This record gives sequence, C-alpha cells and structure tokens, in this order.
Amino acid sequence: MRASRLVQILLLLQTRGRMTAARLAEELEVSVRTVYRDVEALHAAGVPLYGDAGHAGGYQLLAGYRTRLTGLTTGEAEALFLSGIPGPAAELGLGSVLAAAQLKLRAALPAELRGHVDRMQGRFHLDAPGWYAEDDPVPYLAQVADAVWNGTVLAVRYRRWKEPTDVDRRLEPYGLVLKAGRWYVVAGGPGPRTYRIDQILQLHVLDEEFEHELPEDFDLAEYWRQYQVDFRARLHRAEAVVRISPSGVGRLTGAAAAAVAATGRPEPAGDWIRAVLPIETTDHAHAQFLGLGAEIEVLEPAELRERLRQTARELGALYAAGAP
Repeated sequence: MRASRLVQILLLLQTRGRMTAARLAEELEVSVRTVYRDVEALHAAGVPLYGDAGHAGGYQLLAGYRTRLTGLTTGEAEALFLSGIPGPAAELGLGSVLAAAQLKLRAALPAELRGHVDRMQGRFHLDAPGWYAEDDPVPYLAQVADAVWNGTVLAVRYRRWKEPTDVDRRLEPYGLVLKAGRWYVVAGGPGPRTYRIDQILQLHVLDEEFEHELPEDFDLAEYWRQYQVDFRARLHRAEAVVRISPSGVGRLTGAAAAAVAATGRPEPAGDWIRAVLPIETTDHAHAQFLGLGAEIEVLEPAELRERLRQTARELGALYAAGAP
C-alpha cells in the first residue's frame, strides 16, 4: 500500500507541479504526517524532491526530472480505454486524436493487458443520451471549447425560454459540461451561469482575453453539482398528496420515487401508500399522473384532483361511445 502511495505522490508532483503537504494528504486520503514520512522516504531513495515553506510553498520535483513508471494494472488499463468516449471526442474535433492516443497506449501495453482491453471494449458501449433525446446540432461547440481552453471572450446571440427569448450575451467561458447528451458551457460575465450550447444562435470570438482570471475558488464539478441541486429546487415548487398502489410505486422514477421513499406511509387498510410528491405545475403533474392510470389517486391540491376527475369523465364518455 505504501509503495503505491509513493508512486502516486511522484505522479501528482510530476503532472501538477508544486503541491502542499495538506493538498497531497487530501488527494491521497491520508494524514499530513503520513505525507511527511512518505516524502522523507522518497528523499532517502534519491528522488530529487524539495520543499519550500511559507504560504506559497510546497513540494516540487527538481526541474526536468520525470519518472518512467509504466506499471499499469489491468483495471487501470481498462479504465483508461473505457474513459475514451468516441462520440463527445468527435464532437469536440478530437476523434482522430483520441484514436491515436489509444493506439499508442495499446501498443505500450503487455500482451496480457491488451487482451483484457480488447475484451472490455467489445463488451461495453456507452451511449449517454436518453432514448427519446434527439441529436440536436451543436454548430458552435468547437469554437466554445477553444475559447474555454484559451481563455478568450465570446459575444453570442442566445435563445432562452423566457421573454425576451433572443438575447445578446458577453461570455467568459469557464468550462464545458456534457449532461445526458447535451453540451453546456459555464461562463462568467456576469456569472458563473450555465448556457446550453445548442441554443447559441450566433457566435463571435472577441479579440480579448478575460479581464480577470478564473475565480480562484471556482471548481467546475462542484459548481455543476450545486447547479443541479438548485435546478431541481426551482423545478419542483409545489407538492401533491397522493394515494398510490405498489404497482404505481414501481413505475415511479427520479424525484417522485425518492419522495415516496422519504414520505410514504402505508394506509391502515390495504397495501396502498400515502405520500407527498414534488410537482412542477398543475399542467405537468396532470400529464404525469395520467400516465399512471388507476394506480394513483390525487388527494391534494384540489385543482389538480378536479382536472384529473374531469379528464377521467371525458375518457369514460369517449370510450363508452364505442369505436366509430
């Protein structure tokens, strides 16, 4: 275990440059004292590693030193090939680059690991978009990605869902996110805010870089996690009290399934469950609950219950008339 950790320290310093003991401890999930002991062991082994004290200090490898570690495990080799997603790479204009990198990596692997990788690639295929998602064109993806990488400013004409729908925006792109087959750019100016790249109608790359650096404490993954939490909170602003059958519970997904697990209580008689479900609007919930048919009964709000009662009455009249 310790030998593996020493290798990780070397690779972290080689790829990231100067790092503090606290940061190394966080990455390796060990104590700072353990990092100190590991650094001493690397010194004793002749690794040209030095440290500087102070606020801007940390450990760093001597300039030009690079380790020649090539001992990939089977799992690591498989994970590297599985992480190469051809579709998104091609959309970013990196399809041929990815193929070339995988070819070089495969050529460097021992024969046994190449066999594992070949079997893995033949048995796993990642298709990120949902079944009913259309492949929307994303004509400006390459330009946005280039601006993210180079820190250049974009002037865009953007289509949003509320009035006025078409607006002009000056974007300082911080990063790209691929979610369920759709590309998003997180950008400042002001910000950070999230924009769907397929909703960019026009784009011009401005001959200027960001007026300020990326916020020092900005973390793209953490921003996206919090953005999704806030999005769901904005989406589900109302609640419905329902009775639902075991079959209906089995057909629920996402937030509705989680709400039943958290609030569901068995009724005194029978095996139905009473629960409180989050809903977006009356119209959306009306369509959603109709899909469950007689497996769910809405008790509150009264407006939604009456809408469903009226729809059920109209359906009954329609089918009672018989086929034409």
